[in-house]
Amino acid sequence: MQPPVTPQQLGTVRVFTQRFSSTPLGARLARHLALHQLHAWGIRHGTDVSDTVALLVAELVANAVTHGRVPGRDFELRLTRTPPTLRIEVSDTRGERRPPSRAAVPAPLAESGRGLLLVEALADRWVVLDRVPVGKTVRAELDLGGAVAP
Repeated sequence: MQPPVTPQQLGTVRVFTQRFSSTPLGARLARHLALHQLHAWGIRHGTDVSDTVALLVAELVANAVTHGRVPGRDFELRLTRTPPTLRIEVSDTRGERRPPSRAAVPAPLAESGRGLLLVEALADRWVVLDRVPVGKTVRAELDLGGAVAP
């Protein structure tokens, strides 16, 4: 007896992965290369999707550089595009410093905490995951639907 056939999604899975130094320059380079990669995948500069990804990547890599930095260790950016979804993952080596699983409203005079409100508002889903062997990964996903041609 053969196992039942499960339908697979049509389309190509595209992946971009790069490590960057945990510095402001590394964060800026990550954002620029992410937008360049989206353009290569057919998501043009200046579109709503491109602008949203730019904001999400900028916030997540800034958090990795600011709160997840370990001297001498890099952070990693991974973009994964399947036909219906674009996944943004930023990993760093500070597993003990985790953002809240859901963005809480910061106090009116708080100096931090507003960036994850942006992630909450722009991403369709986001979560903080353990990274093996050490660290954490913040994953944000956007449902592309028919907004972008395959």
